[in-house]
Amino acid sequence: MVKLSSLGDVIHTLPALGDAAAALPGIRFDWVVEEAFAEIPAWHSAVDRVIPVALRRWRKRPLRDFSGPEWRGARAALEERRYDAVIDAQGLLKSAFIARLVAAPRYGMDRASARERLAALAYDHPIPVPRDMHAVERTRLLFARALDYPLPGTLGNYGIDGAIAPAAGLPPGLLFFHGSARAEKLWPQEHWVELAGLAAAAGYRVWLPWGDDREQLRAQRIAAGADGIEVLPRLSLRELAAMLQAVSGVAAVDTGLGHLGAALGVPAVSLYGPTSTRLVGTYGRNQVHLQSPLAGGDITEPAALMRAITPVAAWQALQAVLAGAG
Repeated sequence: MVKLSSLGDVIHTLPALGDAAAALPGIRFDWVVEEAFAEIPAWHSAVDRVIPVALRRWRKRPLRDFSGPEWRGARAALEERRYDAVIDAQGLLKSAFIARLVAAPRYGMDRASARERLAALAYDHPIPVPRDMHAVERTRLLFARALDYPLPGTLGNYGIDGAIAPAAGLPPGLLFFHGSARAEKLWPQEHWVELAGLAAAAGYRVWLPWGDDREQLRAQRIAAGADGIEVLPRLSLRELAAMLQAVSGVAAVDTGLGHLGAALGVPAVSLYGPTSTRLVGTYGRNQVHLQSPLAGGDITEPAALMRAITPVAAWQALQAVLAGAG
């Protein structure tokens, strides 16, 4: 199977593997994924081998890298085994390109369903998948139709519970996932400071992770605004997953780390402005979504959507999910 990126998209694919493993005992998957997310597929028991690629990095110097040893190694890995099928779960030209390198019947979304319509030309078996479904359910339906089993009517199971031991020795606390690659998804820094103050008054410590220099600076500015906030060192996905297993809950914008928390069943409130909770909201147990009260209106300033979600509303929603978690 091919699902390259992003973090949230990779996590959204996990329940489809569990469906397939339950319907077809003994089925095994090799997963082609971007190198930055290669840790995650290996956490699922149905994944036999992870084949990392670095298309994002290689395309910066294509003449050098697509003739270099890393690319040759990836090609060799794709040709090493005989496969019964290859499923492109991404529906992009780059993922279809990878799928075509595998000598097996190719399955993927049809022209009306794929994110990039031309990708459907690469598949032997294009499959219709309605666009008006949550991303997790779209992938579950794709796998069910590709591998010919009934789509389960139950909530999807990510299948990574127990794959990583919880971090030890943490006091009661919350992770705040404040970063996003898209500026219009960010929540104002002063809102995070106010939310941290409400959490501290209730006896919680607050931890701020970060993934790049820009996010580290934002985390430092937020931490400077209130007591009880700690900026974490840079952590791997595995280290963050271990910490997620140990914290009381999460507050997040629409970001891949929020979906990682959902995959582990961590109680969370997620804040959404321009994106739809119905299509890409965190999926699973103990999840609450706050959609901006201005969503759907005629907004000329994108940042206003997120600013309209108040810290008090976020804290009340987080308190409710913490109290009802199970």
